[in-house]
Amino acid sequence: MSDAKIHTPLEDAQGLLVGTALVALSVHLLHGASLITGQIAGLSLLLSYVSGWSFGAFFFALNLPFYWLALRRLGGAFTLKTFCAVGLMSLFTELLPHLITFERLDPAAAAVLAGVTAGAGLLALFRHGASLGGVGIVGLYLQDKTGFKAGWTQLIFDACVFILALFLLPIATVLYSLLGAVVLNIIIATNHRRDRYIAR
Repeated sequence: MSDAKIHTPLEDAQGLLVGTALVALSVHLLHGASLITGQIAGLSLLLSYVSGWSFGAFFFALNLPFYWLALRRLGGAFTLKTFCAVGLMSLFTELLPHLITFERLDPAAAAVLAGVTAGAGLLALFRHGASLGGVGIVGLYLQDKTGFKAGWTQLIFDACVFILALFLLPIATVLYSLLGAVVLNIIIATNHRRDRYIAR
C-alpha cells in the first residue's frame, strides 16, 4: 500500500512555482548559449531562433492542442495545474532575461546545467500532478496506461526536434544541445516512478 499523501493546495502551489522556475532557468541557460532542448520547449526555442519571435509565446501556443487529451485522459485537476504551469513558465521565461544575464556561458556547462535544472523542475511538477504540457502529457498518459517510461516518450520526440535542428543550426550547437537533453531524460527516466511516489 502506498504511503503517498494528497498534497494540499498550498503544497501544490509551491510545487508549481518551484518547478516552473527551475525549468524557466534551464531555458534561460540554453538561450544564453544559443542551444535548444527537446519536447515542446525545444521546438519553441528552435522556432524563436529562426523567427525572432518570443519563446514564451510559442511555448504557450504550441501547448494549447494538448489540453484536450489532458482533460479527457488525465482529469480536470491535472489539466488546470498544467495550464497554470505552462502560463507561469511562459511568464518566467519572459522575465528572466531582465533579471539575469551571462557574461560568459560555456555551452557544455550550459547544456548539462540546463538538463539538471529542467529535470528537477519537471519532477517537482510531476509529483504535484502537473506537467509542462505537450509531450509531457502524452508521456505521463502512456506511462500510466502501459508502463512505458515518460522519459523515453520524450526522448523519441526529442529525436525529431534534433533532426529538424540539424537543418537549421550549426552541428556543434546541436551536439551540445543533445548532451543537455540526454541529461534531462536520464533524470526523468530514473526518478519518475509511480511505485515510489504517487502524487494526487
